[in-house]
Amino acid sequence: MYAPERQQVILRLARECGRVDVLSLAEEFQVTAETVRRDLKALDRAGLLRRVHGGAIPAGRLDFEPPLAERDAVATDEKERIAAAALGEIPIDGSVIIDAGSTAARLAAAIPLDSHLTVVTHALPVAARLADHPGIALHLVGGRVRHRTRAAVDAWALNAYSEINADVVFLATNGFSPKGGLTTPDLAEAAVKRAMISAARRVVLLADSAKFGQEHFARFGDLAQVDLLITDTGLGSDDALAIESQGTEVVRA
Repeated sequence: MYAPERQQVILRLARECGRVDVLSLAEEFQVTAETVRRDLKALDRAGLLRRVHGGAIPAGRLDFEPPLAERDAVATDEKERIAAAALGEIPIDGSVIIDAGSTAARLAAAIPLDSHLTVVTHALPVAARLADHPGIALHLVGGRVRHRTRAAVDAWALNAYSEINADVVFLATNGFSPKGGLTTPDLAEAAVKRAMISAARRVVLLADSAKFGQEHFARFGDLAQVDLLITDTGLGSDDALAIESQGTEVVRA
């Protein structure tokens, strides 16, 4: 396959899936990662794609937000490792807030059945995974449920989080970087995330490395507000150091 043909396929995949990553494309086309990076660079220069850490997204689609089921099928191994590492941050007999998101839902699913814990969440998938845990005091925050994330937003959710002082919040994000901070496509989601940060004494960010460098429409915080970032080994050492310079501890699971 010639480069122009390959680039047309890459562009189609990016538009269909919302993003493409270098390693998957290299495997699909049976070419080197460097060849794929050259393709992405050419498409970026043409204004058709925007390069992000590890891949690219369609140009002009910084507010793109795939449905939860679609996001859940991406970077599954990385998300499982992040969730497993996050288990060690759960305080015994303490209180936690768990954000909406595919990695956060994996964390909820990994919490042992015999755990004794207070959990607050506005995410229906998280609540569903914890509802049968006899030792967990589960508090479901209400509000308007966004179908794309299965999470409650708006005034009811904001008011509820304003009354909480949890030990730890396990936070999710669509994009993060030292310069761009923490971002998500939706303003209502951003407002809830901002309230969650204020509602906990410790902030643990769960984000796979593909989200590094992505910047979306609504900014809800800075990395300086994050005590610990748990990500995967796809985040480079230099990028990890740049994040740590903001005062955030980085764990690459």
